[in-house]
Amino acid sequence: MHGHMEQTRRPTPDSTTRSTWAHDPGATRLYFQRCTWCGIALYHRLLCPVCQNTDLRIEPSGGTGTVRFSRAILSRSPSARNESLIELAEGFVVRGRIMGPSVGIPLGARVRLVTPSDTVRKEPVFRLLDVQPPSPDIRLHATL
Repeated sequence: MHGHMEQTRRPTPDSTTRSTWAHDPGATRLYFQRCTWCGIALYHRLLCPVCQNTDLRIEPSGGTGTVRFSRAILSRSPSARNESLIELAEGFVVRGRIMGPSVGIPLGARVRLVTPSDTVRKEPVFRLLDVQPPSPDIRLHATL
């Protein structure tokens, strides 16, 4: 039949996947994926970038990490907002926001998860655990 398009149904995620990945305002944990073949930790991927495996196990994160990059964004708002890359203890990196001042967040600072998904940007929010100068090797790495 010409002109007739067959509709294909997309599979719907099961309740476990939906509650894990959905931006649930009541959620208290951040979840990541671990490749069952090579063991690398990933965040929201369809396949492993190391071995191309699609068998990824979902695990909860402990919620502590290290600031690897941070900047203040000034566009389209009356006040600056923070955008950071956080490397979690499990080994994956996630983009998120750090509570407090938008500028002056030191690289290498330790952070803890406050919420896995804020209500506006749907990204994780962290708070600083300590504010101490980063080690020289971290500053050197950040300038490369």
